Amino acid sequence: MKKKKLNLRNIKPNTEKVHSHDDGHDHSGQPNSFKAYISAIISFSMLIIGIAFDYFDVGFFKDWLRISWYGLAYLPVGFPVIKEGWESIKKGDVFTEFFLMSIATIGAFTIGEYPEGVAVMLFYAVGELFQNAAVNRAKSNIKALLDVRPNEALVYRNDDYTSVSPEMVEIGEKVQVRVGEKVPLDGILLSEKGSFNTAALTGESKPDTIAKGEKVFAGSINMKAVIEIETSKEFKDSSIARILDMVQNATARKSKTELFIRKFARVYTPIVVFLAIAVTFLPYFFVDDYVFRDWLYRALIFLVISCPCALVISIPLGYFGGLGAASKNGILFKGASFLDVMTKINTLVMDKTGTATKGVFKIKEVKAIGWKESDFMKYLMAMEDQSTHPIAKAIMEYKEEGEDFEAKDVAEIAGKGLKGVVNGKTVLVGNKALMLANDIDVPTETESIVESIVLVSIGNVFAGYVVIADELKEDATETITALHKVGIKNIMMLSGDKDSITQQVARELGIEKAKGGMLPEDKLNEVEILKQNPNNKIAFIGDGINDAPVLAASDVGIAMGGLGSDVAIETADVIIQTDQPSKVVRAIKIGRSTRKIVWQNIGLAFAVKVIVLILGAGGLATMWEAVFADVGVALLAILNAVRLQRMKWVD
Repeated sequence: MKKKKLNLRNIKPNTEKVHSHDDGHDHSGQPNSFKAYISAIISFSMLIIGIAFDYFDVGFFKDWLRISWYGLAYLPVGFPVIKEGWESIKKGDVFTEFFLMSIATIGAFTIGEYPEGVAVMLFYAVGELFQNAAVNRAKSNIKALLDVRPNEALVYRNDDYTSVSPEMVEIGEKVQVRVGEKVPLDGILLSEKGSFNTAALTGESKPDTIAKGEKVFAGSINMKAVIEIETSKEFKDSSIARILDMVQNATARKSKTELFIRKFARVYTPIVVFLAIAVTFLPYFFVDDYVFRDWLYRALIFLVISCPCALVISIPLGYFGGLGAASKNGILFKGASFLDVMTKINTLVMDKTGTATKGVFKIKEVKAIGWKESDFMKYLMAMEDQSTHPIAKAIMEYKEEGEDFEAKDVAEIAGKGLKGVVNGKTVLVGNKALMLANDIDVPTETESIVESIVLVSIGNVFAGYVVIADELKEDATETITALHKVGIKNIMMLSGDKDSITQQVARELGIEKAKGGMLPEDKLNEVEILKQNPNNKIAFIGDGINDAPVLAASDVGIAMGGLGSDVAIETADVIIQTDQPSKVVRAIKIGRSTRKIVWQNIGLAFAVKVIVLILGAGGLATMWEAVFADVGVALLAILNAVRLQRMKWVD
């Protein structure tokens, strides 16, 4: 399917509207408050004045003037609903809430119950305004979520670099990417060399050094120097465009509860219409003092009470509120159905690199032997300053005082490290193979270190080492604790990194089950084994291309969206935009709260409707009770759903 080009500056999520008549929006997608509320304000003002005239028995407020007054009060709120009902009938969908509200209120006018007719439609319109306000709030949350993604590219045009929207960049154009920025489009590296954080794409801890002419992928983070690329894909094929497309269709996958209610309403509504007809005419055959007007009034009450709008509005809005609340918290659910599935998760499998760890190198330990640490690091940094390797960058972040040393005659020994001269002393920096090749004895203690290690000799004597490790994310440990608190006891870590490193990270986090050195198919096999137990509801958290198969196979696939690969983001069902694993706990809590509120709304709607239906059929309820049973319940349900977006989520 060919996708439209998307404009980041004018995002309009195509979230499904429960009703389609004018909702008072301008063309920017932002609510126009005056336009939205003016009709309801006019109708409400005229209704209050009319009721006051009736109450005080104002002499001139009689006959045609009274009818005209209430008729004019009815039109601003009633005409859009009648029009929508007519449009639905022309499409073959007769039994809608628009149809029910129209015949109920017009019927009220027919028997002279003008204030009731206006009130029913007015409160229905107010319910619509509440609904639209809640939907707009959720939309703004989703739009705010997307605004944090890169929305410009520096393109070389007319002998200068110009900042343009990525969708305006064509294949073959030259784009500049500054240090720390995300590559906006796939392309070919034009610079001599570049260092990129590609943990999201490969699942490996080490950043990737790419040479001129090699591919650079969208989503990679430029680590060292300003680089230039030649674009090889259009914006519409990039990760950003696909994320936008997901948001536009965020409500396409409906929950089972929502689907059931919609199917129920399609059967329920025509039954209600025929029952109302029966309430009007059947008593003629069984009641001695049958009065058509009285039984028609009861039937109209029955229609208003029976209108399913409290359900068909509040339940989808409850899920949409959950989607909006999640978006506000940096979590993108691709559909309401995953809010439901999230509540049932009892087993969580997670990747290591880029999920539990940051996927970048940091100095973990400095061990100087026979040297002051500061002097030892000056020798090492003088050598590493000549290197573009990502490990060298991590070492150069070390803070030391005093004058820097200068390295001379630095040579790179393929697969082993560096050799050079600093302050007249021969310095070797690299792995064990480099040391052995130069007859340098290496302490046995280094053999038990599982992380990346840089060995150093100064003046042909072993001088120490530096341990470089992938750093845990700040919230990784608390995430595991919080997961246990919400009832997820079965947690497993699967990683493509070395098993020794994986086991160590798992121990630090308090995860009992962990396996390293796994290929994508190995991860998939592990999840398939877990799925053989029908009681397991599995969520998998990952961020790389190598995680895509298992993301797809899990009950809920969760991708890290900040640095995650295009494939992982597109395959996943839930995207953590901030790359914080703790947001998984928040996603579970939001899913559970959403489901709780939806069932509260269902229970409230059915309980009130049943009570007032019985009272209405017995002639004990007026149109005002009917208004509360329908529109009042809808308003309460909407307000209940809106609570989701105002809740303070604490993990």
